[in-house]
Amino acid sequence: MYRWVITFIVVFFSDSVAAEYKKVTEEAIFVELTESKELVAPFVNLKVLPEGQIIGQGIGWDVTGTWSWQDGYFCRDLNWGGDELGYDCLEVAILNNRIRFTAQKGTGDTATFRLR
Repeated sequence: MYRWVITFIVVFFSDSVAAEYKKVTEEAIFVELTESKELVAPFVNLKVLPEGQIIGQGIGWDVTGTWSWQDGYFCRDLNWGGDELGYDCLEVAILNNRIRFTAQKGTGDTATFRLR
Protein backbone atom coordinates (compact mmCIF):
# COMPACT_ATOMS: atom_id res chain seq x y z
CA MET A 1 0.00 0.00 0.00
CA TYR A 2 2.74 2.44 0.92
CA ARG A 3 5.03 1.39 -1.91
CA TRP A 4 3.45 3.87 -4.35
CA VAL A 5 3.98 6.66 -1.82
CA ILE A 6 7.64 5.75 -1.51
CA THR A 7 8.03 5.68 -5.27
CA PHE A 8 6.36 9.10 -5.55
CA ILE A 9 8.66 10.62 -2.94
CA VAL A 10 11.79 9.14 -4.48
CA VAL A 11 10.91 10.23 -8.02
CA PHE A 12 9.48 13.63 -7.10
CA PHE A 13 12.36 14.67 -4.86
CA SER A 14 15.23 13.20 -6.82
CA ASP A 15 17.86 15.67 -7.91
CA SER A 16 19.41 15.57 -11.37
CA VAL A 17 22.43 17.78 -10.60
CA ALA A 18 24.64 14.79 -9.80
CA ALA A 19 27.97 16.31 -10.82
CA GLU A 20 27.86 18.98 -8.11
CA TYR A 21 27.29 16.66 -5.18
CA LYS A 22 30.24 15.42 -3.14
CA LYS A 23 30.11 11.79 -2.04
CA VAL A 24 30.34 11.19 1.71
CA THR A 25 32.37 8.07 2.45
CA GLU A 26 33.24 8.49 6.13
CA GLU A 27 30.87 7.92 9.03
CA ALA A 28 32.35 10.76 11.09
CA ILE A 29 31.59 13.27 8.32
CA PHE A 30 28.06 11.91 7.92
CA VAL A 31 27.42 12.21 11.66
CA GLU A 32 28.80 15.75 11.69
CA LEU A 33 26.50 16.71 8.80
CA THR A 34 23.34 15.21 10.29
CA GLU A 35 23.82 15.53 14.06
CA SER A 36 21.20 17.81 15.65
CA LYS A 37 19.59 18.37 12.23
CA GLU A 38 16.37 17.31 10.57
CA LEU A 39 16.22 15.81 7.09
CA VAL A 40 13.28 17.58 5.49
CA ALA A 41 11.35 17.10 2.25
CA PRO A 42 7.70 17.92 1.62
CA PHE A 43 5.62 15.71 3.93
CA VAL A 44 8.76 14.04 5.33
CA ASN A 45 10.71 14.99 8.46
CA LEU A 46 13.41 12.63 9.76
CA LYS A 47 16.21 12.58 12.30
CA VAL A 48 19.22 10.30 11.91
CA LEU A 49 20.63 10.00 15.41
CA PRO A 50 24.34 9.35 16.02
CA GLU A 51 23.43 6.33 18.19
CA GLY A 52 22.13 4.48 15.13
CA GLN A 53 18.41 5.30 15.24
CA ILE A 54 16.13 6.86 12.65
CA ILE A 55 12.93 8.56 13.78
CA GLY A 56 10.38 10.85 12.20
CA GLN A 57 7.25 11.20 10.12
CA GLY A 58 6.56 10.51 6.47
CA ILE A 59 3.25 11.62 5.01
CA GLY A 60 1.61 11.36 8.42
CA TRP A 61 2.99 7.94 9.37
CA ASP A 62 5.71 7.22 11.88
CA VAL A 63 9.10 6.29 10.48
CA THR A 64 11.47 4.28 12.68
CA GLY A 65 14.60 2.36 12.00
CA THR A 66 18.24 1.74 12.62
CA TRP A 67 21.36 2.61 10.68
CA SER A 68 25.05 1.78 10.57
CA TRP A 69 27.99 2.77 8.39
CA GLN A 70 29.55 -0.03 6.33
CA ASP A 71 32.31 0.21 3.73
CA GLY A 72 31.52 3.85 2.92
CA TYR A 73 27.73 3.44 2.77
CA PHE A 74 24.78 4.40 4.98
CA CYS A 75 23.03 1.11 5.70
CA ARG A 76 19.53 1.30 7.11
CA ASP A 77 16.58 -0.83 8.07
CA LEU A 78 13.29 1.13 8.05
CA ASN A 79 9.69 0.76 9.12
CA TRP A 80 7.21 3.25 7.71
CA GLY A 81 3.69 3.27 9.14
CA GLY A 82 3.93 -0.40 10.05
CA ASP A 83 5.41 -1.55 6.73
CA GLU A 84 8.93 -2.94 6.75
CA LEU A 85 10.90 -1.24 3.97
CA GLY A 86 13.82 -3.55 4.49
CA TYR A 87 17.58 -3.26 4.67
CA ASP A 88 19.60 -1.35 2.09
CA CYS A 89 22.97 0.37 1.89
CA LEU A 90 22.82 3.81 0.28
CA GLU A 91 25.36 6.15 -1.21
CA VAL A 92 25.33 9.55 0.50
CA ALA A 93 26.25 12.83 -1.17
CA ILE A 94 26.10 16.45 0.00
CA LEU A 95 25.61 19.77 -1.76
CA ASN A 96 25.29 22.87 0.43
CA ASN A 97 22.39 22.11 2.78
CA ARG A 98 21.05 19.20 0.70
CA ILE A 99 21.81 15.56 1.35
CA ARG A 100 21.12 12.91 -1.25
CA PHE A 101 20.68 9.19 -0.61
CA THR A 102 20.93 6.75 -3.52
CA ALA A 103 19.69 3.21 -2.90
CA GLN A 104 21.56 0.01 -3.74
CA LYS A 105 25.00 1.49 -3.12
CA GLY A 106 24.47 4.29 -5.59
CA THR A 107 22.74 2.39 -8.40
CA GLY A 108 19.08 2.71 -7.35
CA ASP A 109 16.50 5.39 -6.71
CA THR A 110 17.52 8.71 -5.21
CA ALA A 111 15.92 10.83 -2.47
CA THR A 112 17.12 14.34 -1.59
CA PHE A 113 16.49 16.12 1.71
CA ARG A 114 17.22 19.57 3.04
CA LEU A 115 19.28 19.68 6.24
CA ARG A 116 17.60 21.97 8.72
